[in-house]
Amino acid sequence: MTLRALALAAAACFAVPLMPLTSFSQEEEAAPAPTEEVAETPAAAVEPAPEEAANEPSEYQALVDDYNAVDDDGNPVDVSEAFDFFTVSMLWTVIAASMVFMMHLGFSTLEAGLCQQKNVVNILFKNVFIICIGLLTYAFVGFNTHYPGEFNGFFSIGGPIGDLNDANGKTWAYGGLGLAMTGYGDFIFQAMFAATAATIVSGAVAERVKLPSFMIFATILVAFGYTIAGSWHWGGGFLSTLGGEDGIAFKDFAGSTVVHGFGGAAALACVLLLGARRGKYTKDGIKPILGHSMPMATIGVFLLFFGWFGFNGGSVLSANPGPLGLVFTTTALAAAAGGFTSIITSWFVIKKPDLSMALNGILGGLVSITAAADVVSVMGAIIAGGIGGVLVVFSILFFDKIKIDDPVGAISVHGVCGIWGTLAVAIFGEGFSMVSQIIGIVSIYGFAFIFSLIVFGIIKAVMGVRVDAQEEDEGLDIAEHGSPAYTNSHS
Repeated sequence: MTLRALALAAAACFAVPLMPLTSFSQEEEAAPAPTEEVAETPAAAVEPAPEEAANEPSEYQALVDDYNAVDDDGNPVDVSEAFDFFTVSMLWTVIAASMVFMMHLGFSTLEAGLCQQKNVVNILFKNVFIICIGLLTYAFVGFNTHYPGEFNGFFSIGGPIGDLNDANGKTWAYGGLGLAMTGYGDFIFQAMFAATAATIVSGAVAERVKLPSFMIFATILVAFGYTIAGSWHWGGGFLSTLGGEDGIAFKDFAGSTVVHGFGGAAALACVLLLGARRGKYTKDGIKPILGHSMPMATIGVFLLFFGWFGFNGGSVLSANPGPLGLVFTTTALAAAAGGFTSIITSWFVIKKPDLSMALNGILGGLVSITAAADVVSVMGAIIAGGIGGVLVVFSILFFDKIKIDDPVGAISVHGVCGIWGTLAVAIFGEGFSMVSQIIGIVSIYGFAFIFSLIVFGIIKAVMGVRVDAQEEDEGLDIAEHGSPAYTNSHS
């Protein structure tokens, strides 16, 4: 590529924010669509050099021409501005995917910090395994199960991804400008979501689950459970077509129910089968089992907060500046409101300012806005997130009272706030149906709970799911890994 051609390409890309943009679809549930018609617009601002105009087209122009855009009559259409938008959108997609990947580090440090020192290696190992198996299974079976081609609206198991650049997968013909990314961009962004459900379960069953049993369960959950449920909404399944052409479909922008609620319901099923940690609930009442590192837990929450901008922001599915700015703003304000209300609520209820409640309040606010981040107002986001922060406090106390042991509060944060966030769509958004939202919640939560109860129950019957009492007392780092997390201490 000549220096002049390189400069033209760079100038075109950086000129995108100054170009007029049409209104593009904002929702993650948009499935790949045929090529959209692109209005004729002037070509990129800089004219080619005389020698280039007289001879071969620039490499940049060759790339534009490769997209073969035509109008309804088959005539070529100048698509240079749209190509620039598509390029920037694809860049934002992979950045957002990287931010969601960073959330797995956040989950790891949060869970490790809120658990005892003797189980830190076990927690970290499970999270390393989850991201590895999540990406691999999503490539082998998950993506084409999540977004099936042939589909009856309820169930279809897909195969490996193959070459996603085939059949215009590298052009906007893959999904139109409303899904402004390549096939591989779509895959990698969605793949980072897939492992989240198993990560939520990891925290809830921490400090007493057998490692091999959990690894088998996590693999099945990510490969089949999450992807089948997700296909009902984002893969063109029955939740996306509720009520037919005149009805109002289920709305979940980035996954309050489809991702977080699914993980929370799965976690509840596993905890019920697994039981509480030894010594947590005694005849004298609840004995607190404190986390070993609140600094680590705090770092984890801030990493999750940061990653959530990619989680929600990437779900715009393009770099369309209008919805992208709104989603970033509603996400940040809901998180702040959740943290603030959890601080006030916990201070009032338990008489002391509790850091763990504040951290979970931030996460509760984030889960509460995830379904509606693209359709609520600023005040709607603050109220939704604030209510989520209050719910987290009372939910954690409630589950402890009924002796359901969740070391990190995952069921409350993801399960309870996932329900609230999905209902908030119909309360704070316009034109959405509360009935459709309830149908979606019941369908996804019910499937996740029953699926997990069956799979985890079978594993329990075949090989057991809980370590023995001696191993639990000794700690899983030594019992299962033979290595402590910190070599400078024996406590």
